[in-house]
Amino acid sequence: MIKVLILSGSPIENSSTDLLLKTISDSLKNSLSSDMQVETTFVRLNEHQIKPCQACGESPSPKFCFYDDIDDIYQKIEECDCLLFGSPVYFDSVSAQAKLLIDRCNCFRPADFGNKDSEFPFIKRLTRKRPGAMVIVGGEHAWYEGARRVIAGFFKWVEVTNDGMVQYASPDYNLKGTVVDQKDRINEAIAIGKLLAQKLEQENV
Repeated sequence: MIKVLILSGSPIENSSTDLLLKTISDSLKNSLSSDMQVETTFVRLNEHQIKPCQACGESPSPKFCFYDDIDDIYQKIEECDCLLFGSPVYFDSVSAQAKLLIDRCNCFRPADFGNKDSEFPFIKRLTRKRPGAMVIVGGEHAWYEGARRVIAGFFKWVEVTNDGMVQYASPDYNLKGTVVDQKDRINEAIAIGKLLAQKLEQENV
């Protein structure tokens, strides 16, 4: 069973962010061999009450975190074989919904308080690399690099490789889902889905 996890930081349902993420996921699923089963989970972060990181300075291991109950999201991140992450660009970075989750994933690499390995100050709870891709949506004058860096750092933290990115500049941020009319961006998402399918098949031979 191939587990694909989609994390959307968009507060708008059926936004361009959501549509591009789903396009990548559908392309991935349709490109896999017929004998490979796929379980796709779409998580809209806006629907979860996620507490900001409290900088407690403590390691929750072997649990994930002390605050609120997002263990279901942690578990999905831990178990997924492929991760798709999308966010609109807000103030040159990801949305607050996306950043809340990213900050709270610090527990995937808790500090090595016992100094077990002086070369690495953080302990890797995840050791298996998984393929992934990102979607970033903003306005025509948005600075996308800030959001890309945040998501790329998150991918590195949770052992996900960045195998593609769709960047879409919406002509009108008052309208949702405008990317459906942008064939180039849709085709780009489809191509990324096909690439991810190839990587997953190679890893699950």
